[in-house]
Amino acid sequence: MRALIQRVTEAAVRIDGTVVGETGPGLLILVCAMEGDAAGLSATLAAKISKLRIFADEAGKMNKSLLDVGGSALVVSQFTLAADTSRGNRPGFSAAAKPDIGRAQYLQFVEDMRALGIVTQTGEFGADMAVSLINDGPVTIWLDV
Repeated sequence: MRALIQRVTEAAVRIDGTVVGETGPGLLILVCAMEGDAAGLSATLAAKISKLRIFADEAGKMNKSLLDVGGSALVVSQFTLAADTSRGNRPGFSAAAKPDIGRAQYLQFVEDMRALGIVTQTGEFGADMAVSLINDGPVTIWLDV
């Protein structure tokens, strides 16, 4: 699985102008299931993200995790994270999991985040979404598991 995480003060996802998911201080997580991902990777990714020390402590150092600060998460499916741009100008997406597998792994990742006690909202898998955010820092981290 692949994720792009952004520390945010707020983020929201809209479909046809209607907010379907949002978060206050915490993380916007764009997630992509990759072709050949093993079972259980979503739990590994959720655990890693929940423990990343990317929030400021009392001294202003990035020393606290999402769990430490009690932040929430907005999780959005993003198959374009699998883009292959090595040939030509049109990205290829064959490294992304097939839609039925991708959906199942995305939904499992959301459940894994919630099982860790993180308030988690979502976009809608496969929908045309408008995502807005205020990136805090900015802090943006790419993860592959």
